Amino acid sequence: MFIKRTDLALEARELWQESAERTSRLSGVKATKTKLEGYPLTRVDILNEKGEAALGKPQGSYLTIDLTTFWQRKADFFERAVRAVGSQLKALLPAQGPALVVGLGNPAMTPDAVGPLAADSVLITRHLISAMPKHFSGFRPVAVFRSGVLGTTGVESAEAVRGLVAEVQPALVIAVDALASRRCERVCTTVQLSDTGIVPGSGVGNHRSALNQETLGVPVYAVGIPTVVDAATLAADLLEESGLTEVKPERLRQGQQTLMVTPRDIDQQVRDLSKVVGYGINWALQDLEIEEINALLS
Repeated sequence: MFIKRTDLALEARELWQESAERTSRLSGVKATKTKLEGYPLTRVDILNEKGEAALGKPQGSYLTIDLTTFWQRKADFFERAVRAVGSQLKALLPAQGPALVVGLGNPAMTPDAVGPLAADSVLITRHLISAMPKHFSGFRPVAVFRSGVLGTTGVESAEAVRGLVAEVQPALVIAVDALASRRCERVCTTVQLSDTGIVPGSGVGNHRSALNQETLGVPVYAVGIPTVVDAATLAADLLEESGLTEVKPERLRQGQQTLMVTPRDIDQQVRDLSKVVGYGINWALQDLEIEEINALLS
């Protein structure tokens, strides 16, 4: 059976609702919609095993911020996006304790570079607090790690992060990675936050060992930006919309090749949204205004 692919809980819920056989209320899942800083926010809570089975995702909270209007670049668009991401992430995190921010992905592959680029905008304070505790007493200890990918390091991201967690002993891990969306209009226009951890490389089809509380021993919070759409999933939606159901989209998945679709100007979009995520992490972890973050990163 052909399964449409998405890493977004919002879209997984939409796919369940679109199923012809399922007209009843989705048990074990709660969804709410609001607006934050002018950007639409959808929260999907998977409450029990029934919800897990329906959406194919672990129990927890998934928040999707729609940043479509970000690209219109209206007044304070960047600051509002940072506050939206930062405030929602802060609500998920423990109030205290050192944090380890992990930038997952391959910096040499633009659609997979969200993690490393976001890490560039995160304030690193752990070493400063250790060296000058009086001067930096108001900062939360934060360490940053760019895990790289198996093909260039020979080490699984989960293995590297697990060893670092044992050494650094953070109270929490924030993992940033690229995701796959079902729909082109959500590529580089949404940010998903969750408290359930993440599977590195899932956005580009390279599924690895999970990073979550079970594997690392500390809470893991995931921040993801969809940068690609699975071509077979896109074809399936287009075929359904046109009524050409006799053509089988799974033919695009034959053999070893998996085709991915990404925007033409993916470079700029990934750079801009990765900066939003990095600043949002700072907003969530430190008691700083955006102007102060700018000054400290410059």
